[in-house]
Amino acid sequence: REEPTREEEQMVERSLGFAVPTRDDMVEIEPSSRLYERDGALVMTMSVLFGVQENNPQSEPISFVLKEGKLVTVRYVTPKPWIAFTREARVAADLVRDAPTALTRLLDAIVDRLADELEVSAAEIEQISRHTFRRSDGERITTKRLEAVLHRIGRTQSLVAKIRETAVSTARALSFLAASERLSAPGCTRAREQLSSLATDVNALIDHSGFQSSQLIFLLDASLGLISIEQNAAMKLFSWAALIFLPPTLIAGIYGMNFEFMPELRWVLGYPMALTLIVLSAVLPILILRRKGWI
Repeated sequence: REEPTREEEQMVERSLGFAVPTRDDMVEIEPSSRLYERDGALVMTMSVLFGVQENNPQSEPISFVLKEGKLVTVRYVTPKPWIAFTREARVAADLVRDAPTALTRLLDAIVDRLADELEVSAAEIEQISRHTFRRSDGERITTKRLEAVLHRIGRTQSLVAKIRETAVSTARALSFLAASERLSAPGCTRAREQLSSLATDVNALIDHSGFQSSQLIFLLDASLGLISIEQNAAMKLFSWAALIFLPPTLIAGIYGMNFEFMPELRWVLGYPMALTLIVLSAVLPILILRRKGWI
């Protein structure tokens, strides 16, 4: 049940003869507090991903208690794997024929969901890459576009981090479950084989999530580099403007002085000459810069 009350927890504890983990116990991060066998009960607490479809990926601890052929889950959220597993179990009762099978199948649903979310994040990373490096000749990258790219990278990195957190937690739980005495019984051969396959899949997901994280780091560095390039281009434009308008300003300043003796003031061609000097002093730097390929 989601968000069990204390009365419900006590009822389950009386049925099991074992104290189920409380919410405070579930948030502990030490492996010894999350994975242990005590009084004939096997207890596993692992972080599970949820909230992806709501664009708010989070991880929430969920506990599994396996004792005397009974499986109890303690959770305060309902992740998608639970919904999918419940739907399938109603159709195929063989999925819940016993507690170890139900636990294994539920872990399988969690791993499948992680793989699906990694596929979604991979597609998003590909779109971010195309959006970041899609640039025609002469096209300027707007600030709004770069900000959008950075936001998408941040959201995707948050999702990948939560996926990796769940995958690592699941790998630890699978390793603990496979080594437990409960799964060492002769009748649990099939469950052990499934756990081994799930452990291989989870390790592959962990590696793939690490690869995606490195891709996102590259895209983040590339986006920041493009921002620096755009900022440098803007500063270069201001530098060109200063270089082009500085000589005309100098000439205009000279002929704007109030000296009594200035030969050009009484010269008939003095004004046209000043205008010609101003134009030449502005045009010549442009021609020189273009010839050198700087603009």
